[in-house]
Amino acid sequence: MTQEIEIEFKNLLTKEEYQRLINHFHTSIRTEMIQKNHYFETADFQIKKHHAALRIREKENTFQMTLKQPNPQGAGLLETHANLTSTEATSSLKGNFVAKAEIENALNTMGVSHTDLRYGGMLKTYRIELNYKDTLIVLDKSDYNGHTDYELELEAQEEAYGLKVFNEILSKHSISIRKTANKIERFYKTLRY
Repeated sequence: MTQEIEIEFKNLLTKEEYQRLINHFHTSIRTEMIQKNHYFETADFQIKKHHAALRIREKENTFQMTLKQPNPQGAGLLETHANLTSTEATSSLKGNFVAKAEIENALNTMGVSHTDLRYGGMLKTYRIELNYKDTLIVLDKSDYNGHTDYELELEAQEEAYGLKVFNEILSKHSISIRKTANKIERFYKTLRY
């Protein structure tokens, strides 16, 4: 079980903007991967009401459960991670949620029982990561519920510096600043009941 503070900036991109950034950074050393985010929520969106999100990320045959919550100490998000076996992940996806201690404790603090969690579905992301000016740039193409979107994320150790680098990239590539919801919010908006 690990915890970390994540300071990130994100902006939705058009397909053309996404391709421009890929072309611009084509000579950079980068990592490419496919990951699947499996989302969990209660029927009445109790986790969302606490501005939090719960997922299991599947990447290269590994599974990690993550609870994202507002950082009580300031900027960014507090992320609590727990590694899962493929058996635990499969059980959770089939409706028998496997609760890990620290995540279960955090959910209980929000008044959420793991027995009330339901599997919401999956978002598949084709991800490119590269280091740039002491930050991590992430270019994502995500597919979910018949929808595709493109996104630039920038992760930094310090908020002011990260914002400066992020704004420089947007300006240099003539990309409009767009209010960008996180992936889980975008995913749930596309669900049809």
